[in-house]
Amino acid sequence: MIRHIVFFTAKNKTDLPRIREGLEILGQIEHCAHFEVGTNHHIDKLSEIDVDLVVYAEFANKAALDAYKAHPLYQKSIASVRPLRDMRVAADFTSA
Repeated sequence: MIRHIVFFTAKNKTDLPRIREGLEILGQIEHCAHFEVGTNHHIDKLSEIDVDLVVYAEFANKAALDAYKAHPLYQKSIASVRPLRDMRVAADFTSA
């Protein structure tokens, strides 16, 4: 299983509902075994970045993750979210 986690910050906090909406369409992509968008409630005092939204998804394998990223809804999400976001950091890890 591959766990895919992406952290986002908004350029303008008033755009958070639009960013969330743009991210939530990713949950319609059939290659995900599990998908969530969540609001970050933790203030990390050791970091200079306050994350606003988190995407968490699980995939059966790399082929499923690659198919997810190639899906037209993934491109639609990027087109709607990229102009509104400030920072994006993604991480993928496998678990047994």
